[in-house]
Amino acid sequence: MADRPTEARHPRSTGIHALPGMDALSHLLGAQQAALATVRPAIPAIDQAATAAANSLRAGGKLAYAGAGSSGLMALADGLELAGTFGIPPDRTPILFAGGASALLHMIGAVEDDPTLAQADFRNAGLSKGDTILCLSASGSTPYTAVIADLARAEGLTVVGFANVAGSKLLEQSHIPVLLDTGPEVVNGSTRMGAATAQKVALNMLSVRMGILLGHVHDGYMVNLVADNAKLADRAARIVAGISGKDMAAAKDALSQTGGAVKTAVLIAAGATTAQAAAHLKNSEGALGPALAALTTQGHQQGVSQ
Repeated sequence: MADRPTEARHPRSTGIHALPGMDALSHLLGAQQAALATVRPAIPAIDQAATAAANSLRAGGKLAYAGAGSSGLMALADGLELAGTFGIPPDRTPILFAGGASALLHMIGAVEDDPTLAQADFRNAGLSKGDTILCLSASGSTPYTAVIADLARAEGLTVVGFANVAGSKLLEQSHIPVLLDTGPEVVNGSTRMGAATAQKVALNMLSVRMGILLGHVHDGYMVNLVADNAKLADRAARIVAGISGKDMAAAKDALSQTGGAVKTAVLIAAGATTAQAAAHLKNSEGALGPALAALTTQGHQQGVSQ
């Protein structure tokens, strides 16, 4: 364990306890910024992983997350946002977190070493061939995550491994290895810091790219969001207005006709009937851009014929 880069001494660790607050915080921020820089070399692997995830979901399969401790929390934070941001049902994005819900209130270290727990969590997730799983471990050797990665490979899933140590077991197990080589932590071994920061940013990028590939992002708008509270209902109206070029009243009227479905409402606000909107989205496999283009072309052709 002492040989892992994540357990080594950071050059700015020495004497940090005696520094003035501003200087100590400056060192900590510098370490976070250095951690972020390790994400850029991983962009090709992140793009590959996003494509695999989108392909699984498009085919009716699942995108799963797995991890323990801080890495598990990063996985959880990303996975839980997919429903609200992109309208992906939670049963399509299972999250395997060592220790389950009870470990969220009090982190239990021993659960990450329990292979039996990993096996049970994998079975209960209902995963199968064609699905994709994102497995996260700062050290790349956490037993819980490693067992799940092995089981996933055996079942025909695409395994994406995120680790912060080069040559680690998890990266070797993965079809798509994502190395985030953050190195030592300013607080020795505290991978909730640089390692977790890099993991969270990489997951943010992956899930947004996946959303784009699924047609759930248009001009930076989250066009497949689920508006289940007042804030999101207002956001949905602003999205419909922004894309269609209509006012908020027209946007809200369109949303009332679609039960809050943003993509369909955009097309209705732009002049489509409900049936036309549904047909255009079906033809474009749910992507708003091509559906809008088809609606514009249809309108032009009708104008010419008249």
